[in-house]
Amino acid sequence: MDATDHPASPISRNPQFLKFWFARIFATGSLQILAVCVGWQVYDLTNSALDLGLVGLFQFIPAVMFVLIAGHAADHYHRGRVIQLAQAVAGLVAGMLAIGTAFGFLTREMIFALVFLLGVSRAFELPTLHATLPGLVPAAVLPRAVAASASANQAATIGGPALGGLLYAINPTLAYLTAFAFLLAASTLIALIRIERVKSTREPLAFSVLFAGIDFIRRHPLILGAISLDLFAVLLAGATALLPIFARDVFLTGPVGLGLLRAAPAIGALIMAITLARWPLGSRAGLKMFAGVAVYGVATMAFALSTSFPIAMACLFVLGAADMVSVVVRQTIVPLHTPDEMRGRVNAVSSLFVGTSNQLGDFRAGAMAAAFGAVASVLIGGIGTLLIVALWMRLFPQLLRVDRLDAAQPRSIKPSA
Repeated sequence: MDATDHPASPISRNPQFLKFWFARIFATGSLQILAVCVGWQVYDLTNSALDLGLVGLFQFIPAVMFVLIAGHAADHYHRGRVIQLAQAVAGLVAGMLAIGTAFGFLTREMIFALVFLLGVSRAFELPTLHATLPGLVPAAVLPRAVAASASANQAATIGGPALGGLLYAINPTLAYLTAFAFLLAASTLIALIRIERVKSTREPLAFSVLFAGIDFIRRHPLILGAISLDLFAVLLAGATALLPIFARDVFLTGPVGLGLLRAAPAIGALIMAITLARWPLGSRAGLKMFAGVAVYGVATMAFALSTSFPIAMACLFVLGAADMVSVVVRQTIVPLHTPDEMRGRVNAVSSLFVGTSNQLGDFRAGAMAAAFGAVASVLIGGIGTLLIVALWMRLFPQLLRVDRLDAAQPRSIKPSA
């Protein structure tokens, strides 16, 4: 065992993890730049809250279409190559957005088509990234690695929107080209990581193989509860799609203000992630997860009712910090209770539940905002999140009783074919 792989070694001394950490910064930063620019550009073109929601829907559809195939690919092919291919597709999207903006031929329909392609990329990238991380560090330090990885993600979610909004205000084409450059850097770092090939029997692409991840989650209430709690919380309380409306029409700020609003939750999440990487949650982790989701709902409601830009930023800050508690607990429970040969398929389903709930939540928010207004849409979502917390505490008592994350051991149970 290499010295950097010893459980007592800090994860900051693990070169494979460090490359992974910086790759996450560049990949997430690119995605956040694209999100800010596309959101502002669509609202500028159409002035429609529903169209902002459709941006999320067109990213959600490919996630549903490809979730099973993406999980199979992560479990049966070289994970580094899968990630690189997905990032190449995202780079193509960024390049096309840059060219279309520079020459003025980008339309609403073209943006939706490119966003769909970006969703295809994310459908393959996210589960493969999550399946890769447990193989880079010892199980004993996985909770810290998850928190540190999340801190990279949140650091990029802070800098990405702010940088994207600033660059868009200067030159939209420059913003898209920067996103392209970030994806190139991420792909290069992934290529440098020593990722062992998945030990696979090369099972034929049958329905029993594709649905194995769904079957595994269904038979493990602890994993099902953790994933579905986050799904419904983000589905109901997600307000990201409506931030261009709040930035332009409520707080009277431009693209820079939009970037700051998108960055605020990430600042809170980053501070919480750094805190949890240094001081893990300790005992009663399940209860703390539910408390974090409840605070997330309350902060969403407070944001909806705020009329001051600084107060709105503070609400989003608290929202992001509370959400990070849930993220760390969930992303530790799932891999530690899933055998390595199943992690790709399980993480694909988890990404559909969790990652793409952001896009479906954006569509929900946009559709409700078109019918009832942006403030009502966000307020109703926050109330719904509190109801979900109360219901899930009754439906999944196993999750509520989770104690220490660092005491968990990997499961060797294999799902039936």
